[in-house]
Amino acid sequence: MDQQQLRALEQRCIQEEAPECTAACPIHVDARAFVGHVARGEWSEAWKVLHKTMPFPGILGRICDAPCRQRCKRIEAGDPIQIGELERACVATPPPRFHVQPLSSKAKTIAVVGSGLSGLTAAWDLARKGYSIRIFEPGTKLGGPLRSIRDRRLPEAALEEELERLSTLDVTVHLSVDVEPADFLEQCISENNAVFLSLENASGRNWDIARDDAGWIIVDPMLHSTRRAGVYGGGRPSMAGLSPVWQAAEGRWAATSIDRFLQKVSLTAGREKDGPYKTRLYTSLEGVAALPRVAAADPESGYSIDEAISEASRCLQCECLECVKVCAYLERFGAYPRKYAREIYNNESIVMGMRQANKLVNSCSLCGLCERVCPEDFAVQDLCLQARRSMVRRGKVPPSAHEFALQDMRFSLSERFRLVRHAPGRTQSAHAFFPGCQLCASSPGQVKRLYRHLMEGLSGGTGLMLGCCGAPAFWAGQEDEFHRVAEEIRQDWEALGRPRLIAACSTCFRMFAEHLPEVPTISLWQLLEENGLPPSFASASHRPLAVHDPCTTRPYPAVQDAVRRLLQRQGIPVEELSLSRDKTECCGFGGLMQNANPDLSREVAARRARTSPLDFLTYCAMCRDSLASVGKRALHLLDLLFPAPDGVEPATRPRPGWSERQENRARLKDSLAMELWGERQPAMQAYERIRLIIAPEVARLIDRRRILDEDIRRVIFAAEESGKVAVHPRTGRIKACHRPYRATIWVEYSPTPEGYVVHTAYSHRMEVMGGPRR
Repeated sequence: MDQQQLRALEQRCIQEEAPECTAACPIHVDARAFVGHVARGEWSEAWKVLHKTMPFPGILGRICDAPCRQRCKRIEAGDPIQIGELERACVATPPPRFHVQPLSSKAKTIAVVGSGLSGLTAAWDLARKGYSIRIFEPGTKLGGPLRSIRDRRLPEAALEEELERLSTLDVTVHLSVDVEPADFLEQCISENNAVFLSLENASGRNWDIARDDAGWIIVDPMLHSTRRAGVYGGGRPSMAGLSPVWQAAEGRWAATSIDRFLQKVSLTAGREKDGPYKTRLYTSLEGVAALPRVAAADPESGYSIDEAISEASRCLQCECLECVKVCAYLERFGAYPRKYAREIYNNESIVMGMRQANKLVNSCSLCGLCERVCPEDFAVQDLCLQARRSMVRRGKVPPSAHEFALQDMRFSLSERFRLVRHAPGRTQSAHAFFPGCQLCASSPGQVKRLYRHLMEGLSGGTGLMLGCCGAPAFWAGQEDEFHRVAEEIRQDWEALGRPRLIAACSTCFRMFAEHLPEVPTISLWQLLEENGLPPSFASASHRPLAVHDPCTTRPYPAVQDAVRRLLQRQGIPVEELSLSRDKTECCGFGGLMQNANPDLSREVAARRARTSPLDFLTYCAMCRDSLASVGKRALHLLDLLFPAPDGVEPATRPRPGWSERQENRARLKDSLAMELWGERQPAMQAYERIRLIIAPEVARLIDRRRILDEDIRRVIFAAEESGKVAVHPRTGRIKACHRPYRATIWVEYSPTPEGYVVHTAYSHRMEVMGGPRR
């Protein structure tokens, strides 16, 4: 990813876009932050927000007409937030001490003619930028037009206190100046580097300057320049509509133009958002109750402190975060896609894929829910997958991230599990059943019963393909390995005569549909809907179930519909979860999250499990097992279609551990090969005959550490053969290590006549050279 691609990605995330109130404000006061502070009673912080953007907040905060209210999102659910009243309540509280630090002097002077709000704002902004300001006021007091406000909103003491702030800057005030003579403007132009005309009270009828038919000085609406070079203006009542904040804004826009004019840079570049503009920020109002405005007990005095806090508490604090709301992964890392894009770019380009930065890239489940709910279709999963691929190409992915999953995939592609056959007695196949590695690992008995049903119910012969679709390699960003797996599958399909594949796993179905489009593939559930259900299907009296759609079915509504029609035909009532179908949540397994970030994976599964008190029904083995691992009662659809003959309650079936999953696959292949094709499998190797005795709590610990029983057997076998062990002098326990792949496995065990008692096991990436002997 280069800088241009990064900027394009950042632009698609709208979380940092301004809320409607800020975008509608002519001077862009951060009304969201301001109201948030008021709601919490943080008056000093609220003052600081006003001071940051608002010129003379003690003045404008009292008389602001709050045009932002017209675009407040609250208006769609009640009354708009009364931001003007809240500003008045804020500036009535004691202000914190502010220190104004102007930029270094630019040795240039600017004349400001008139001291209406536009003129005062221009003077304030330009003085802070280091210019020397000369104010020429026709009246006897500074801020002449403001002194006509006679109501309680703007006490004279408050006005004087705010105007006194100009004395801290390089501002000289001249009062009672006759600005009408024709030569006055000429003198200002000749003696200063630029001139601003505060049109609220300085019109100069005798000046040599272009005017419109009504006699008003012509001012460019964007740059606020006049037809005289170096002369700018703003605050014309008919143009500003007598809006105080608009008058202040015109003074600010003119000050920007004057500064650029004197700096000899573009007056127009980067000013697209001067004044009100359209924001892209999306804020959902789902579940937001309509609330009326808080009425002040004394409208003339305005809100009391408590009333202001109550009114501010109605604010929605507008933001998007649609993706973060539904994704535990995005929530866990404490930010949103725009920031993640920058972090992933830095990880790839600067950190170079090392250390903790990989955690963000590798923890994504790649499920695509973020893209589905995002108003701008921001696909975090694509960003993470591209980053993984880039790191793989550059050799920057730490082995610990995905190695276990890839080893498990390679086991499923080895002769220990892989099997490609026509149906017994057949030499061709119109169909081929591809159950997938995880269904075979989770419930091998159902696979056997299902395959027999398919052989009996489909004409033309139904072959069998045991193996893995290569999804772990795809998710890990291992493109070369994934393409090798896909090519092997294609060759196996060719060898069977190009049959239609029947995919029981939604991930397999998606991998084939998207990466092997030449291979005709149908979901098992669509096939069963077309060809009928087995007679063992559950009765219509089954209790209601909550349907959990696997995230890999997100783009395939036909598969989701087929499952629901199967259940409907049998009268089984179902509950649709709040996030289902194309907005379904991941179970925590997808994208190798379970390997890269096990704690997050468990949190994702538990979060999903809490969305309904009902038993869950799903049609993905890993979804069922992930939910079961956090204590959720969950069924696979095959538990209803092909129930186990032992009568065990399927919703309470525990998740098989990693070792059991591999053993289930191997035993399934061996039993099918023997029962259907009369093929005996090779004899067990010596290390496989080692009998392990593992307490349940130790087994759970070892499983969490992703250490297989086979690894432990290899360690013990190697230790007993070589004698390279350490013996505890007090307990007599033996500790040994072995490096079957890119990890060193340590096992602490005790030999007994019945077998080897395993006390613990762990692994690391260091390679132990040499080692102790018995």
